Amino acid sequence: MDNSEPPIGRRVAQWRARRRMTQQMLADRLGKSKSWVDKVERGVRALDRFSVIQEVAEVLRVDAALLLGGDVRRAGTGGTEGVQGVRAALACHDIRAAGPEVWPVGSTGELHRRVEHAWLTYQHAHYPQLMRLVPALLADASSAHAAGGGGDVAGLLRQVYRIVASLLVKLGEPDVAWLAADRAMVLSTGDALWTAVASVPLGQALRASGQGRVAVAATTVAAHRIAPSVPHGALPQDLAVCGTLLVEAALAAATCADHRSVAELLDRAAEIAERVDGGQDHHHTGFGAAAVRVARVAAAVELGDGGEAIAQHAQTVRLPGWRRLPVEHRAAYLVDVARAYLQVGDLLGAGRALVEADRAAPAEVRVRPSARTVIAEVARCGPAPAGVAHLATAIGLIR
Repeated sequence: MDNSEPPIGRRVAQWRARRRMTQQMLADRLGKSKSWVDKVERGVRALDRFSVIQEVAEVLRVDAALLLGGDVRRAGTGGTEGVQGVRAALACHDIRAAGPEVWPVGSTGELHRRVEHAWLTYQHAHYPQLMRLVPALLADASSAHAAGGGGDVAGLLRQVYRIVASLLVKLGEPDVAWLAADRAMVLSTGDALWTAVASVPLGQALRASGQGRVAVAATTVAAHRIAPSVPHGALPQDLAVCGTLLVEAALAAATCADHRSVAELLDRAAEIAERVDGGQDHHHTGFGAAAVRVARVAAAVELGDGGEAIAQHAQTVRLPGWRRLPVEHRAAYLVDVARAYLQVGDLLGAGRALVEADRAAPAEVRVRPSARTVIAEVARCGPAPAGVAHLATAIGLIR
């Protein structure tokens, strides 16, 4: 580890100060004593259990990887190096919109092709490549819109903002993701369906920022606005958006330990999934029966019920729609399964899930801070399974 980097206790103290919390306030929210917090911050007491680190991170409203430090954050394959470029591209939005622009893109068709390529790159979890593509795509789509490209171009720019928001959530940058999602919302003003579509990444960003209750409100309101008055006459793609919003609301409710809302929201989403035939995914939601079952497992993990999550896992991967889920979705799910195995103390099971996720989508495991945090915990809990030891070595957790 870089000797200039503060130890974990000092990082806890720094984030506590940034959240304007006293040691007593932090202790009360953790159910610990003030002495315990003081010893952790001074390095007298080790903070070496992932479950405790995660609990502290949740109270401080940060990603656990930020507390674990450079050994986790620097262990990726370079996918986060382009975040600054995306920040700069988002910052140029007002400049491009301020006056007439010459659209550098040859045609709407070419821009559409690039946006579809970006979606495919995201769905296959090629995050480092996408980070290199996004700044230019965002600049060109924004310039085309400022030049009066019309409704089609506005729709493409809206999609680019969705891609950017979803990608930044993956990379542990929820605050910047929220900005991109908000831009998509602004472009959707006056259209209930497109506002609902844009609310999906908004809910994800809010949840990742620790704003679970706000995320529940934003996604459920958007879902209700597009709920058709005659449900059986709705288009499948519109139903898929509504179902996706309910799934996002359930996952947000799980971060608030709201068991009842989680169950109700997922049951409603399951009812909608029965009427979605798994046809063309017009809005890139990936919604269906398999997506709802995946969400049930993820919610159970978030609620601390690893045993229930593992019990549902075997059934989930046998569903017909499992293989139709995007690669990034399946790999992210397997990381959640690894967390479930950790909750019940099964390191071998956690290791198998991580290795399987890595085979499917390496960047989902090696680049995402939340996934690297799980790898770190498996490696630190005892003798790591061979596959995890190899993975931890590959990303720099074991030297």
